[in-house]
Amino acid sequence: MRVIASPANWIEGSAVQQLEKTAELDGMRLAVGLPDLHPGKGSPIGAAFITVDHFYPALVGNDIGCGIALWQTDLATKSLKPAALADKLKNIDGPWAGDTARWLNERDVEPTGFETSLGTIGGGNHFAELQVVERVENEAAFAQLNLDAKQAVLCVHSGSRGLGEAILREHIDQFSGRGLPSENAAASDYLTRHAKAKLWARANRELIAARILDRLKADGERVIDLCHNSVELIDYDGQPAFLHRKGAAPSTEGPVVIPGSRGTFSYLVQPVDPTAASGFSLAHGAGRKWSRSDSRARLEKRYRANDLIRTSLGSHVICEDKDLLFEEAPQAYKNIDIVISDLVDAGLAEVLAVLRPLVTYKVRR
Repeated sequence: MRVIASPANWIEGSAVQQLEKTAELDGMRLAVGLPDLHPGKGSPIGAAFITVDHFYPALVGNDIGCGIALWQTDLATKSLKPAALADKLKNIDGPWAGDTARWLNERDVEPTGFETSLGTIGGGNHFAELQVVERVENEAAFAQLNLDAKQAVLCVHSGSRGLGEAILREHIDQFSGRGLPSENAAASDYLTRHAKAKLWARANRELIAARILDRLKADGERVIDLCHNSVELIDYDGQPAFLHRKGAAPSTEGPVVIPGSRGTFSYLVQPVDPTAASGFSLAHGAGRKWSRSDSRARLEKRYRANDLIRTSLGSHVICEDKDLLFEEAPQAYKNIDIVISDLVDAGLAEVLAVLRPLVTYKVRR
């Protein structure tokens, strides 16, 4: 077990305790806490785990396939006004009016029965955010991604919606939090459904982006799409093993977007020398500093809801759910600059660019 974090980082003791407890599970070979480590339901978020002979659906969680994707848009940065953009982003929380069966079929994704949620962001920390490039740190690597610093990007964070919840709930009802032996019919069934949920989640992010770009009368091209809640079979010290990521971005699939909170910068980074020392993973965000209930209790005494729909960076937040507005306030999250610095100082990542939020979409009424 190891935690990758500097003394400047704030890691809650209960998160470390959860990591220690999870490291004691049968078959566990490695448990790594990343700089965004924070408490979850039983096991911590911002962590990667490697097991042999068994894997644990509970370590993946209920949002199988959740991830972050980035689109290069054709919106010229110099002409963008946050208030005007926010006004154009009307409700995209309801079911999509298009043909969901065709959308999935064109992407070789099977229908699941959860298609009324396809193309919707969901609650919690999920979001879609229009961003501009604040600065480029590595011009060559940035250019290789076909990104243009003079045009806005769209970042989407969402997952498999109710589908992942249903898959986990079925497992918990049968097996509680126990793991599944790798040579087992139930294990095979879970992995098959898990793979389908990952594909569905990717299609969901793509449709969210399409709906937003349509509202903005813009075009976009997907540059990155990486999942941070999953389990996969890998080779570990010459033997088959299962790599679980619970709020951990892969460091083995190219550049990664690591978002801050809605009122801070996000970072585009290039993984450096991915190894088992980091669980082949990077942080997936800033990580919570306060629980959602603590955030409401602390912030409702200091702010009105209207105070939180504008940020210190001048961006606009679309969130018409008052509780969610307080629960997901920037103050509830750790310092993203420290999280990124910890990754860089540990030799795990190089910053390619820094992204500034313009408009963050959470939910309309």
